[in-house]
Amino acid sequence: MSIPREHEPRLARSAAMVADAARSRMLSRLLSGEAATAGELAAAASVTPATASGHLAQLLAAGFVLCEPRGRHRYYRLASPTVAHALEALALVAEAGERDAAWQRPERARLREARCCYGHLAGRLGVRLFDALRARDGLRVAADGFTLSEASRAWLGEALGFAPAAPNGRRRYAYACMDWSERRDHLAGQLADELLGHCLERGWLKRGEGRALALTPPGQRALLGALGADPP
Repeated sequence: MSIPREHEPRLARSAAMVADAARSRMLSRLLSGEAATAGELAAAASVTPATASGHLAQLLAAGFVLCEPRGRHRYYRLASPTVAHALEALALVAEAGERDAAWQRPERARLREARCCYGHLAGRLGVRLFDALRARDGLRVAADGFTLSEASRAWLGEALGFAPAAPNGRRRYAYACMDWSERRDHLAGQLADELLGHCLERGWLKRGEGRALALTPPGQRALLGALGADPP
């Protein structure tokens, strides 16, 4: 028995949004989690401001991005974590047959080590952090992801000087997110966003071009030192 068309997933419109090279580059730019102006997105996509405006209008209508007026400027960001995860999943599928070759390119080296995935830490460093938190049941399975054990809460305070906030109820607290380069999970959610913010505030990580994050000398001592130790 065939499924009525109205009950099938509506994939064509979403596929069309990312099929265009310029829109794809704009969306990739927004995967950093930071908002960007139309001019910045035009530069990222190598198109004129007028062309960028047309693409952004389509992305807005399709629910891929949101627009936030701030004074004289309008800032765009991805509409939700769901959009970000869908884009990452498409990247995994698109490079399934050439993963090793793709990640050996020099221009991707920094992205593989550490990058921003819609507000949280991804790449090898993000995977290592997730592994450290999961050690000795540091993250406990919950209905919508994980809760943080008291042992890991104490480790985060002692090793990183980080005091996690209580779940705010507005979004998922902690859950696994498949990593684009490593094909393993890193941590996403409120906890992961706050932890990346802490690392940036401490100067352990600094933002580079696009989504790239660079580990600073203080970060090598503090962050890598903590991850090298066996958490409780």
